[in-house]
Amino acid sequence: MPKITYIEHNGTEHTVEVPVGLTVMEGARDNNIPGIEADCGGACACSTCHVYVREDWVEKLPPKEAMEEDMLDFAWQPDPKRSRLTCQIKVTEELDGLVVQMPERQI
Repeated sequence: MPKITYIEHNGTEHTVEVPVGLTVMEGARDNNIPGIEADCGGACACSTCHVYVREDWVEKLPPKEAMEEDMLDFAWQPDPKRSRLTCQIKVTEELDGLVVQMPERQI
């Protein structure tokens, strides 16, 4: 099972196993990781599951679709390169070791 590391804004790290097929957001929700609110439940209708993907993982993830790009406009301090919505990242075996960091707050 892939391990994903979620880093809170204060630097606290949580490394958890997330089943293949779930999203990175569902992995955070199911493991009670603070900092990912996911108000819309994963429908890509808000930006409250926004994270910054660690630099060395940016190119390894599938590209953002238009809907995700649009929702990131509403995120707290989005980074054009590293910002992603965790509800849009499906967990695969290839994501083992993924590291994401939460912003200071979610909007």
